[in-house]
Amino acid sequence: MATNVWKGHLTFGLISIPVRMTTAARGERVSFNQLHKVCNSRLKQPLFCPVCNRNVERSEIVKGYEYEKDQYVLFNEGELDKIEPPSAHVMEILEFVKLDEMDPLYFDASYYLTPEDAGVKAYKLLMNAMKESGYGAIAKLTMHQREHIVIIRPGSRGMTLHTMFYSNEIRAAEAVPTDKIELKDQEKKLAQQLIESLAVPFEPQKYHDEYSDNVRTMIAAKLKGQEVTEVAQPRMAPVIDLMEALKKSLAEKQAPAQTQTAAAKTPAAGPVAIPAPAGKKPPTRAVEPVPAAQKRERKKVAG
Repeated sequence: MATNVWKGHLTFGLISIPVRMTTAARGERVSFNQLHKVCNSRLKQPLFCPVCNRNVERSEIVKGYEYEKDQYVLFNEGELDKIEPPSAHVMEILEFVKLDEMDPLYFDASYYLTPEDAGVKAYKLLMNAMKESGYGAIAKLTMHQREHIVIIRPGSRGMTLHTMFYSNEIRAAEAVPTDKIELKDQEKKLAQQLIESLAVPFEPQKYHDEYSDNVRTMIAAKLKGQEVTEVAQPRMAPVIDLMEALKKSLAEKQAPAQTQTAAAKTPAAGPVAIPAPAGKKPPTRAVEPVPAAQKRERKKVAG
């Protein structure tokens, strides 16, 4: 059963709904431990006090804010609990916004918002009303010693909650001079056709982390004493003629069904522990040529 990360009440006008939050998504990756190169022993990172010249237990730790160099004002957990705002226990809906007007750039972590038994009817009423109107609810929520702005939206099986970045936390995008570029009608048409040739219903279950898969395969290979081969990388060729590149890309996607069927039956490139077939070259990918001035700038940054 999923662990609750927050419990409290969601308020909507005079309606109060007891709810709980559980994590909706969590990143997964292969993790490595740090070992001593000499003896392959796992390294530890003790908490060390340079003044007392000894390791410190976690029970001896207090929080401190550095207001000047090496000068701290101290806090304990009880003092921090005293200043929790009402949103630590009550999540009040402040306003409703159209979901299609929201920029996903503001979304941070995702959670499932589930009602307690006493709040199921009010929960369903709010969820259905938002689903039919296309609105999402903006609220405030305090957890993990921070007050978050959140968006609550209806889903197919219940409501989901997303913590959001504040506007001052969003970094400004680098200006791209696209207004100085002229596109031909034929280029736009071919680009649209290429998009349509790749358009499919969204099925997230078919995507996977190939790098993590390769790491797991490499681990299994090393345990068996096998050699690890390098994965073939795409070769990036500069685009000389954008129109020609679009036409070739579209032609590849419109290949005869027989070719696609044969390709589907051909085994994919093996994992990192399996040698690649002799003479097989990685695919070529087209990229725009980089101006000389930009190349020089990159070298300066790298330097």
